[in-house]
Parts: sequence; C-alpha cells; structure tokens
Amino acid sequence: MIGVLNVLKPPGMTSHDVVDWLRHLTGEKKVGHAGTLDPDACGVMVLLVGKATRAAQFLVAEDKEYRAEVVFGVKTDTLDLSGQVLACQDASRLTPEAVAEVLPRFTGSIWQKPPMFSAVRHKGKRLYELARAGREVEVPPRQVEVYSLQLLKGDWGKRHPRAWLHVHCSKGTYVRSLVADLGEALGTGACLGFLLRTRVGRFGIEEAYTLEELAGLKGEGKLTQALIPLAEALGYLPAIEVGEEGAKRIKNGGFLSPAHCLAGEWPPQGTHVRVMGAGELLALALAESLPSGRKILRPVWVL
Repeated sequence: MIGVLNVLKPPGMTSHDVVDWLRHLTGEKKVGHAGTLDPDACGVMVLLVGKATRAAQFLVAEDKEYRAEVVFGVKTDTLDLSGQVLACQDASRLTPEAVAEVLPRFTGSIWQKPPMFSAVRHKGKRLYELARAGREVEVPPRQVEVYSLQLLKGDWGKRHPRAWLHVHCSKGTYVRSLVADLGEALGTGACLGFLLRTRVGRFGIEEAYTLEELAGLKGEGKLTQALIPLAEALGYLPAIEVGEEGAKRIKNGGFLSPAHCLAGEWPPQGTHVRVMGAGELLALALAESLPSGRKILRPVWVL
C-alpha cells in the first residue's frame, strides 16, 4: 500500500498508538504521520503508508485549524487539564468582551515558547522527558503564524468560565501555549480543556475515517477505498508532465531540464513540484538554477 489516510484520532490514544494500530491493521511496516496530536486531543491526523512516508515533510508544512476549549482561572504544569494544578483563582468576572478585546494580540506573526511537556528536543532530549525528571530548561521562543483566532461561544459567570475558540494557525503552533498566554494577558490564568483538530491542509474532519470505520473496511477487503493517492494528497504543489525519457531520467536520480517538460509551467526557482508521467506521480523535485544559469529540476523524492 502506498498513499495517505485522513484519520480521526480519538482522545486517549497517543499519536504513536495510532501509528502502531494502523501498522497492525495494514500489515505495513512503514507508517508515518504528518504531525502529532496530544493524547487527550482528537481530530484530524494525516497518516502516510508505505513509500509515502518519505513525503511527510511536504504535508507537515500545511496550515491547521482547531476548536479549543479554554478553562479560565486554572493554571497547570502541562498547560491543559491533564496536568498538575499550579494556581487556581476566581475568574467569574471575566466577560466575553474582555476576551474578544485581547484576541488580536495573538493573531498574525507571534512568538511562542513551546510547553515543557512537549516533544520538542533540547540538547538531544525531549522536553517532556526533562519535565518528568523534574528539570525545567529555558527554551527559546519560536515564531509562528496565527491566521485567525475567533471567540465562538462561552459559559460565563462561573468561578472557572469556559470559552470555545476557533484557531487557524501555521505548523509548529502550540494551542496549549496560546491558551496559557491568553490567560496571562487577561490576568486570570487559563489552561486548555479540550482540543479538536478540524483540518490539516486539504484534509478536513468531514472526510476523516474513525479507527472503527477503517477496521470495517479492512474486514470487507475495501481498505484501499480510504487511501488517498499521494499525487492527490500533494495536489497543492504544481505539476509538470514528462515523457518516457524524462521519466527514466528522474527515476535514476537525474536532473530534468525544460526540454523534458511536456505539459505544465516551469516553476520559479525554489519551488517544489510534482513530476508526473502518464498521469502517475514519479517524483517530487526542486526547481534550481545552476551557476551557468541553466534551469533544472533536482529530484528530492522518487517513488
């Protein structure tokens, strides 16, 4: 099997658990993902099967959308409700107007510090490994993009009011950190109550398969119906069509020149493209210019 699966990850499973589950279901040793979800979170998780795993980097880069539940007045060490409570205060005076007023501070290009309980590496160690050992290190902030941050609804007037946000952001954005920073800006503290990922790039939750649905398709011998061809999954990349000579050349790791292009526009320098032959994906390539000025496509992944 070669392709991509849009899976609805259930809460309570780690991303690694989901990958292992799919390995067992498909019998494929090579199964990867294009971005993890915390164990308590659920929603869209893009899984790659077979040779498609080597193209994960081209799917990880896509933008994401979430529904996030915020619990005000509670601060935890993990920045969500699964962690140890560090501080608790009455936030019953908080209003939706106050929340909406500060949201623009957290849109656009922002700097964000990854949570200590995360998979980010620090000197070869995962931050969550250091956190569990009782060590806290200074992690440099990273720049992320929050394209949209909207207050959908809330449950106000309680000691710990809750609100639901829509978050549209770039890869590498930690919604837990976003929620905690929002709580600090409001002076109440806050943590993430629940997180649902509704979209990763072109993969929406409406088309996602539950694990039970995938198991059912497997039992009927129809699992490949859920498999998205890699050429389609990478459809956001421009494509060029090559003939027999160009196909042979790129399959052997050779460069392509504009003369090999039968259809499609030659891409600007620095652009990744899908190289297609007879309607099938052959490779992914990067448009470059040699010192001589000659334009080429250099293969970076060959099927």
